[in-house]
Amino acid sequence: MKWVFWGAVGVITYAYFGYAGWLWVRGRWRRKPVSRGPYLPCISIVMVVRNEAAVLETKLRNLLEVNYPGDLVEIVVASDGSTDGSNEILSQHAQIPRVRVIVTAPSRGKAACLNDAVAIASGEIIVFTDARQKVESDAIRLLLENFADNTVGCASGELMLGDPDSGETARGMGLYWRMEKKIRQWEADSGSVVGATGALYAARRQMVPRLPDETTLDDVYIPMHVIRQGARVVFDPRARAWDLPDLGKDREFARKVRTLSGNYQLLQLAPWLLTRDNPLRFEFVSHKLLRLIVPFALAIALLSSVLINQPFYRVIFGLQLAFYALSLPAVGRLKHGPLARLSDAALTFIVLNTAAVVAFANFISGRKAVWVR
Repeated sequence: MKWVFWGAVGVITYAYFGYAGWLWVRGRWRRKPVSRGPYLPCISIVMVVRNEAAVLETKLRNLLEVNYPGDLVEIVVASDGSTDGSNEILSQHAQIPRVRVIVTAPSRGKAACLNDAVAIASGEIIVFTDARQKVESDAIRLLLENFADNTVGCASGELMLGDPDSGETARGMGLYWRMEKKIRQWEADSGSVVGATGALYAARRQMVPRLPDETTLDDVYIPMHVIRQGARVVFDPRARAWDLPDLGKDREFARKVRTLSGNYQLLQLAPWLLTRDNPLRFEFVSHKLLRLIVPFALAIALLSSVLINQPFYRVIFGLQLAFYALSLPAVGRLKHGPLARLSDAALTFIVLNTAAVVAFANFISGRKAVWVR
């Protein structure tokens, strides 16, 4: 039983600390800098929306005002069965020469609409973004500088959770996201990133594959296909988009379940990801798949420490219970002080792993994740 306990602990430790440590060492031993430089090709900014009337006009204004030569930019927006006034907003903006609009009804799904938008896009580089996040003025220009390096096929920007004036949050999901960005940065330092930031990323048009209509994670599917073609996927923290740190517990949980369910789906849509055809097979398993196993490893560690009748393992069992109990003040909405920060981090850890269990249940039951705005 001891080997079962330590095997589970090994999986958890490697998933959250071992892989990150290995990347940090690799980045210093085998660094691969990107040869950035001025690069101003024609670009197409592509966005799919569904019932985003509340933020759509602000986002379109944001994209029209980015610091990039206007005559080199077109904006392609596909509305996926919107019923809330989004189509009316788009029809008004379609009068602007560099804005192109596609309206579909009924809903066909984000991936199908992305395919339609990319098909009519004329830019050399396709820039992908979402409706809600605000893109900083210089972000797209900075992101495009990565393509001055002809080994780069895809570049990911950085998603900031918080407010541009007060800075990024360090609580809860913000802390988790900051750790995730560190891993992406270390992956890029010595190779390629496993996936991109959906709020802001770009790829060379000729390398963008056609997405299967049911694809959930275009921001992983597209970058991994770019890597398969022999190009790099890099991460540029200078190119930033801002989002709210908390969209509500139900919505955040649904979004996380959708993302984790998408990792299972990738194995069905692109089984080559687990073969030698994937140059990042080790990184893909370490970064994406092991986190799907962690909640089961946590349960095994808890149960096995109960079954081993030795003082050391009783203490370990008590420490695990104490960690889970640490989340209770956050459940009670404690907001200030060191305890609140620790409690918030513990609750986030529990919620993320609960979402992984729900994603697994969706996978084995054949239930599809919904199109989350």
